Amino acid sequence: MALTLYNSMNRSKEEFRPREGHRVKVFTCGPSIYRRPHLGNYRTFLYEDLLVKYLIYLGYEVRRVINFTDVEDKTLEEAAARKMSLEELTRGIADIFFAETALLKIQLPAKIPSATTSVNQAARLIERLVAAGYAYWYKGDVFFDPLKVKGFGRLYGLDMSRWPKGKVRFKKDTYNGQRWNRGDFILWHGHQDGSSAAWDTKIGRGRPSWNIQDPAMITENLGEQVDINCGGIDNIYRHHDYNIAIMEALSGKEYARYFLHGAHLIVDGKTMSKSRDNVLYPEDVLKKGYEPRHLRFFLLYTHYRKKLNFTFKSFDKAARHLDAFRGLARELTPVPAGAHSVKELTHLRAQAGEDLNGLIDRFKPEFEQAMNDDLDAGRACEGLYALLQRIKEQAAGVPLPGPAASRIREELKKIDSVLAVIF
Repeated sequence: MALTLYNSMNRSKEEFRPREGHRVKVFTCGPSIYRRPHLGNYRTFLYEDLLVKYLIYLGYEVRRVINFTDVEDKTLEEAAARKMSLEELTRGIADIFFAETALLKIQLPAKIPSATTSVNQAARLIERLVAAGYAYWYKGDVFFDPLKVKGFGRLYGLDMSRWPKGKVRFKKDTYNGQRWNRGDFILWHGHQDGSSAAWDTKIGRGRPSWNIQDPAMITENLGEQVDINCGGIDNIYRHHDYNIAIMEALSGKEYARYFLHGAHLIVDGKTMSKSRDNVLYPEDVLKKGYEPRHLRFFLLYTHYRKKLNFTFKSFDKAARHLDAFRGLARELTPVPAGAHSVKELTHLRAQAGEDLNGLIDRFKPEFEQAMNDDLDAGRACEGLYALLQRIKEQAAGVPLPGPAASRIREELKKIDSVLAVIF
C-alpha cells in the first residue's frame, strides 16, 4: 500500500506522488512567537514531525521549512505591553520553543527562517506583484487584489458570489476568529512616525505584513513550488488561500500538491482561551510527574484530523497505556548471556503452533499499513502492541531466544525513528 494523505484541497485521500522522484519539499507553518506555544500548537507541530519522519523512513529526501513569525501587529502590541523590545520578546519565546520541541523529540531543520530575516525578499516579491498588476500602492501601503488570481479561495471553498462589488481593503495583519475578509489584503505596512519596527528596502521603509511573510520565506528557502503545505485547521481561513494566491501569482504554477491540516485540541470540552483560563502548556502536564514521551504519545495517538479533547483523566489513561506498551517491549527484548539455542526456539514454535519469526515479520507491514493510511499513528501503535502481546503469549513465560529478542528490538527501533515514544 502506497502512502496516502488527506488533501484538504480536494477533500479526499490521495496517493502521495512528489514532483521530483524521491525528493520532497515540505512547508510547515511555524509559531507566531509573540506568545509561547500551547498544547494545541504542539499537536500541530507533532503531526508535522510525524509526517517528515515517516517520509524519511520511507526513503524520501526531505527539504523542510518551518518558520518564525516574529513581526506582526500582535507581536508589536505584546512587546509594547510588556515594555520589551521586539527582539527581547521573540528571542525569549523562541528559546522556549526550542527547549520544548527538544523535550517532545520534534526534529527541527538546522535553519529556521523568520519574518525579520526575510524582509528584503518580501520587498522583492512585492515589487514583482505590483509590476504584474496583482498588488498596488494605497496611501503608503501595498494591498493585494485576490480577484486577479484565477481560482482564489478554492482551498476553503469560498463563495465568491458574496464578494463586495466595491473596493474593500483589510489593513490588519490578522483578524480574530474564523471569518473571511472579503476584499483586498495588505502586503506591506509603509513606515509611520513612531513605528517600532521598520526596515529600509528597495520599495521604501516599512515592514512586510503577515500575508507576504510565508511566501518570502518559502521562495527564499524552497523555491516557488512545494509538495506539501501543512498547518492547523485555522489556517484554512484566509491564511493558506492568501499564500496560494501570492505564490501562484508569482510563478503562474501550482504552488503545492497536497495541503494537510490538523484539527484543534480542546480542554475539558472547551476551546482554549485566556478568558477561560484553560490554556495548557507542556510544563502544566510535565510538572505533575509525567514524562515528555507521555505527552508526545497522547498528542499523536488520536488521528491528527480529529478534534482532541484533553482531560487529565484521558491523558493519564494514555500515559499508562504507553507505559504498558514500553514495558512489554522491554520485557521481550533483553538479550541475556547464554541466549536460547535454535532447538529451544523450535520448541517454542511447536508449543505455540505459530511461527515466532512470522509474527516479528509482521511488525513492518503492520506499522506501514496504518501509517500509509494518512499517518494513522494510533492504529499503528495498537497493531504493534497486539503483536507484542501475541509474542508474549507464545513465549508462555519462557524468555525469548536472543536472536528473536534482537530482531524485535531492531524492528521497533526502526519504527521508533518515526514514533519516538518507545525507546
